Amino acid sequence: MSARACYAASTMQALRARVRNGRLVLDEPTSLSEGSEVELVPIDEMSDDERAELDQSLRAAIVEANAGDVVDADEFFAELRASR
Repeated sequence: MSARACYAASTMQALRARVRNGRLVLDEPTSLSEGSEVELVPIDEMSDDERAELDQSLRAAIVEANAGDVVDADEFFAELRASR
């Protein structure tokens, strides 16, 4: 696994925030370093069934990753580009 893929996998964390006075405010402190950039995607467009399906998929993915059933990110993206 490349250093970049390893870094991304080890630093990804879900963040929850709420809008207050037009600003996003995190619900709890984060270990991200000052100046880190994050991509925010609104989640309230999902139905309860879609949210449950997503949560189930994420739990299954975490179990697989913890068991070592992972794919190198560089290889994955190379295969994805080749399939186009």
